[in-house]
Parts: sequence; C-alpha cells; structure tokens
Amino acid sequence: MLFRSSAALCGALVVLAMSVTFARCEAAGVHSSAVVDAASGAAIVGAASTYNPFKPGWREGGPNTASGERYDPKAWAAAIKTSLRQKFGGVLFGARPKYALVEAVGKKIIVKINDVGPLTPGRIIDLNERAMRYFDPSLELGVIDSVTVKPLLGDYWTPGPVG
Repeated sequence: MLFRSSAALCGALVVLAMSVTFARCEAAGVHSSAVVDAASGAAIVGAASTYNPFKPGWREGGPNTASGERYDPKAWAAAIKTSLRQKFGGVLFGARPKYALVEAVGKKIIVKINDVGPLTPGRIIDLNERAMRYFDPSLELGVIDSVTVKPLLGDYWTPGPVG
C-alpha cells in the first residue's frame, strides 16, 4: 500500500514539474515550431494586408476591436475576415482572445485575433503594424500574397515570432 501511494505521489510530482516547465515556456513567449504545428488547425491561404484605424484617411473601424480591446499598433494582433470568424472561435466582445499562426516569406508568428472585418476580396487577414513589420519591415509592400493562417487550439499562447 505504501509503495502505491509513493508511486502515485511520484507520478503527480512529475506531472506538476512538467506543467510548471511548460508554463514557464509559455510565459517567456518561446514556442517551438513543433509545438505550434501540433496545435494548429486547418490552414487558410490568401493575402495579408495591414491596418491602423488611427491612420489619417482610414475609412473604416475605430479605436476598439471586435473583442472590446483598444487597437494597439505595438501588439502582435490581427483582424480576420468576417466570414472566417467561426473558424477562429467567434472573436466575441469580452471573450478570451483566439490565436493564429501566420506564415509568410519564410517567417512564422503567432498573432492574437481580436478583430474582424470585411476585408478586401482575396485577403484573409489584416495584420496590425507590428505584425506586418515582422514580414515587411518598411511597410512598402502593403499586401503579402501566399500567406498561410492556421487557427491555434487553446487560449494561452504568447504572441510573437515562433523560434
């Protein structure tokens, strides 16, 4: 009986140690490509553009996103095409944000999907300024073709580059 209790306690400690290690990895924002690929849903391929509701001449949107958060050009965030809203878990006001893996030009990032919109035909995602600068540092391209976007399972991802 004592042996069974010790084995159970040892097993519980191993599980706890693994979960603490994983949590530290998440908090540090370090996601390996293998972990991200394993947690990815079906891919959507299309074009990505950038948006900023505060940019002079911007014709749509406003300071608040569909999730209720204020637009933040310094965050790793994006707006998904309205017709893809359900594929990304809704993107609802006040709800926990959803995340996506965005791949283009040989780079990968995780973005928080906190907004939706009627994007220009052919475009599937609007990246905020920080996310777009990761792919296009000068913001000269405006649109990036052949972008792959995959919904990420779970709610606790750290946005940013995937290493």
